[in-house]
Amino acid sequence: MGILGIDLGGTNIRVGLVENNSLIRVESFPVSKSDNKSEVLHDIYNLIDLYSHEEILGIGVGVPSVVDVEKGIVYDVQNIPSWKEVHLKDLLSKRYNIPIYINNDANCFAIGEKYFGHAKNYNNIVGLIIGTGLGAGIIINGKLYAGKNCGAGEFGMIPFKNYNYEYYCSGQFFQNEYKTTGEELFIKAEKGEREALDVFSKFGSNLGEVIKTILYSIDPEIIILGGSVSKSYKLYRDEMFKSINTFSYSKSIINLKIEVSAIENVAILGAAALYYDNNKFIE
Repeated sequence: MGILGIDLGGTNIRVGLVENNSLIRVESFPVSKSDNKSEVLHDIYNLIDLYSHEEILGIGVGVPSVVDVEKGIVYDVQNIPSWKEVHLKDLLSKRYNIPIYINNDANCFAIGEKYFGHAKNYNNIVGLIIGTGLGAGIIINGKLYAGKNCGAGEFGMIPFKNYNYEYYCSGQFFQNEYKTTGEELFIKAEKGEREALDVFSKFGSNLGEVIKTILYSIDPEIIILGGSVSKSYKLYRDEMFKSINTFSYSKSIINLKIEVSAIENVAILGAAALYYDNNKFIE
């Protein structure tokens, strides 16, 4: 018996079967850009139906959108224009008659790290996704905390400098300030080009500031970095810690762990982990 984790990503729907804490099979299909919202739903059904229903205990779904976690309604899903309001939990529950859990992708990242990654031995965790945007999932006392409206962890929207943290602490920083991408700058920095190295230093300083905000508001034991920009961690780590080390409470810094996610397919595993989180799963 296993759990299905579904990652409703920007380009592909991916469905994976998790058994005995391992991802043993993954199926995927491109996300439809059709104006007919039923097409995407039927693509999900078709992927789920590739698995034997008798072997599935429950389904977890990670969605890049605002989610009514209790009712399982997703709103304004990124890269699926037709999905303005979809009662996804009800639709899946009626079809499969097993427990269904829906949450946003940042929360799935955090809970995936709790059950499968660096955060296994911690109870107060922040998973910080640094990609085209800046998102975070929060775990308090071992349980995922999404807030009343699934808005907990939106540190990127907090005002900072002339805009907000997301502008300065995600891939937007490279694009908006330097008209390039993090990938292009990474290649130049790896060659030792000073200008590219300086950009990453500035990025690290900015990221340290949002981490201090997280420390003041959540005081986690560990912060896990994920997303595309986390792959360049070695280039901005030192400047990030210079900013963090100005935090008012030195003991918090001594006790804090910061790690970069090392999990392959963390989005699928995190979606599956929604089942564990809601059923007090114990390894």
